[in-house]
Amino acid sequence: MSVVAVLPIKQLANAKQRLRGVLDDEQRRGLFKAMVEDVLEAVTVCPSIDRAIVVTSDDEVSALAHYYGVEVRPEPDVAGLIPAVTVTADALASEGVRAMLFLPGDVPLVSAEDLEVVADGLASVANDPQMIIVPAQDLGGTNCLLVSPPNAMSFGFGEDSYRRHLRLAETVGVGSQTISLPTIGLDVDEPKDLEALMEVLQNDGVDTHSYRFLKTTDVNASPEPLNQVADQ
Repeated sequence: MSVVAVLPIKQLANAKQRLRGVLDDEQRRGLFKAMVEDVLEAVTVCPSIDRAIVVTSDDEVSALAHYYGVEVRPEPDVAGLIPAVTVTADALASEGVRAMLFLPGDVPLVSAEDLEVVADGLASVANDPQMIIVPAQDLGGTNCLLVSPPNAMSFGFGEDSYRRHLRLAETVGVGSQTISLPTIGLDVDEPKDLEALMEVLQNDGVDTHSYRFLKTTDVNASPEPLNQVADQ
């Protein structure tokens, strides 16, 4: 089975503007870089993912991807997440890739084991067009999307994209499965998401890039500084 992970990442600078109330510009950049590194590590060590592609036109993001041995493809002329995923999906289909796994750069709790669960769902079905989706915890957004073949359907990222993707798949006769994974379900966009991430990291002490960054960062309105948590 050929599965290619696709991570569209626009830029590190000026990322996560909705965290401006708790992190300054450099802190937001640092946090997003740490989260992207956590995602890159997960996709590059997952046995079910054959290779990964970062879609970006940002030099800093490109350098980070190359550090992890990940292919970089430029953003299409038409800006936006949907065009980036659509163009890449069409290209992968033309290359004979069986499935594309979309993953954003802001799901820092994702693990290789999580991605194995998603890929195993594809392996358990026939070769008919198939979509497997992992929604955000609030069942609004799409935090992971596995599509086989890569261009089997159109994409509808944005507000309420989880339900939109279910409808888009049904419209073109693509079978769909929903898998709930709390780790992938936590994407960090708003202060409440950051607080939830910090709570998980405090409880588990997982030695990730995000954990190490937040341990040394003064987050406004933090429930408890991570540097008070003993190293694991």
